[in-house]
Amino acid sequence: MDQLLFGDNQFFGVNHMSEEKARAQAMRFQDINAVIEVLDNAYDEGIKTFMCTTHERIALVCDHMRANPTRYADYKFYPCMPYAHKYANAMTDHGLLGAIKHFLPEEGFLDSAMRGGMSLAKKDIEGITTLLIDAEMKMFAGLQTPVIFLQNVVVDFLLGLGFNEAFRIFANHVKARYGAEPGFITMNMPRLLDVLEELGIENPIVCANINKVGFRMSGGFEAYETALKEKKFRAIAMSVFASGAIPANEAIEWVCAQPNIESIVFGASSKGNIRSTRELVDRYWPRN
Repeated sequence: MDQLLFGDNQFFGVNHMSEEKARAQAMRFQDINAVIEVLDNAYDEGIKTFMCTTHERIALVCDHMRANPTRYADYKFYPCMPYAHKYANAMTDHGLLGAIKHFLPEEGFLDSAMRGGMSLAKKDIEGITTLLIDAEMKMFAGLQTPVIFLQNVVVDFLLGLGFNEAFRIFANHVKARYGAEPGFITMNMPRLLDVLEELGIENPIVCANINKVGFRMSGGFEAYETALKEKKFRAIAMSVFASGAIPANEAIEWVCAQPNIESIVFGASSKGNIRSTRELVDRYWPRN
């Protein structure tokens, strides 16, 4: 994985410290050209991996990348699924059958519908799960998706239920159908790592909040420190700035000094902030 990954929170009005800033960003990025401009700024700084939700507007980004294959020949997406709101919106706009048809993969509506129907009839959780994964991946057809993530809302819900087998189902399908590595986003990294180890999922890719002040690090700062030192996994650090609570220089210097960090994912909306973050990472975490 690349050292720096570009995230998408800023494009959809997500800011954990300022609702006013979140609203302003949401308004600015209603125009997909504004999103593309920021992604191009990141790309020109050497940040060529976009870790994004499967929000319906990301499909427009995918269309742009497919339409310009020479410009984005080495561009990679790390899809993070599911994005629940789009299903609710599709049901409102298209009705039940229309929503199903809209999201099913191109292999054929009838084939996919039969697979889903049979799965429901048999209460086959694996069949239903794999169908939903395929539906989420439809927008990325023809693009590079070397890592596919399960979103923290689902990961942490499953952890709470104790339905650990779902992680194995997700990992196996992502590997078999897409030739990709499974990734997991969580707000409780220590607990998730224990479960993945029990399931035999070796050296997993896990994205979690990792920052100097323990911001949104469920399970406790000390447990994260222990896991980073002792567990065999590949960590992606998010919320490294703690939504602005830590000065950028201090935040990057600290996270780059931690063991077992494979990548940092960050969001930014200006060329200056993108360049500044890239320069800090180059300073404290020299490229191999």
